[in-house]
Amino acid sequence: MNPAETQPAETPSWTHDWSTLVKARLSLLVLATTLVGFLVAEPDRIDWPRLGWTLAGTFLSAAAAAALNQALERHHDAKMRRTANRPVASGRFSRTLAVIVGFVLGYAGCFMLAMRVNMLACGLSALTIVLYVAVYTPLKRVTTLNTVVGAVVGGIPPLIGWAAASGDLQRGAWVMAALLFTWQLPHFFALAWLHREDYERGGFRMLPSAPGGEGLAAQTSLLSSLLLVPIGLMGTLLGLAGMASAIACGLAALGLTWFAWLHFRRMDRPSARNLFLASLVYLPVVLIALSLDRGPLTGMASVRGGRTVLIDLPAAKP
Repeated sequence: MNPAETQPAETPSWTHDWSTLVKARLSLLVLATTLVGFLVAEPDRIDWPRLGWTLAGTFLSAAAAAALNQALERHHDAKMRRTANRPVASGRFSRTLAVIVGFVLGYAGCFMLAMRVNMLACGLSALTIVLYVAVYTPLKRVTTLNTVVGAVVGGIPPLIGWAAASGDLQRGAWVMAALLFTWQLPHFFALAWLHREDYERGGFRMLPSAPGGEGLAAQTSLLSSLLLVPIGLMGTLLGLAGMASAIACGLAALGLTWFAWLHFRRMDRPSARNLFLASLVYLPVVLIALSLDRGPLTGMASVRGGRTVLIDLPAAKP
């Protein structure tokens, strides 16, 4: 036996424990998608105070969901190598503390959005917490369809950003939600493939771990990656973004599809890892493209503001 394996794991720092409790990296991803939803909804101007309140409230809500999730999954997380050292699973934080933190942060986030942004953004944020904690979390131990529910939850943050900026939800908001929903399928199926034995130890039902599920997960990853091509182009067709965005989104989706195809053909650990890494590259490329190239092409219609407006082509000079 390796002597290092007999030594207890090093106790993380206090700041690391709190960062893990609120899943800071995942919460920052939620912020990024919320931010892009806000920017795309209002391309001509940015209401900086409203944006600040939106991001602060959304972060608190995401952190609340993470803390409550770890309180509910304490015993299951303790059985998995990748989660056993989390503060609640390891016993460094009590379940009661995690629940209190979750409720306080959730109330603060929703209150902030209700008072400083609007009730639609607040309602969507509250819906995210409820779906993540009360639906997705228990379903992970019941059915492999939990990934679909988790993808629905992940598609809501851009809706929050859009609602915060415009006060309602137009077609463009749903296109962004569809993009986030679809992206999560190859992303999470690849992750579940890499850690399928660990998920089994924890009592979680993931599709790659189910009998015959590896092939179905690979097929779904391939089809959803391919579907990201037209969804990404819809942003330009609806007047949300320009041609540079269309090219970036299309090429990124084709690249992701290539790795999903390789995983479908091989269905081994290296191909799953490459697909997972490709999904990590895809999302920032698309989010940055939508943010920098937002606004309709000349001569195309915009769907913002609850109405369709045609942007006329400039007249040619004689």
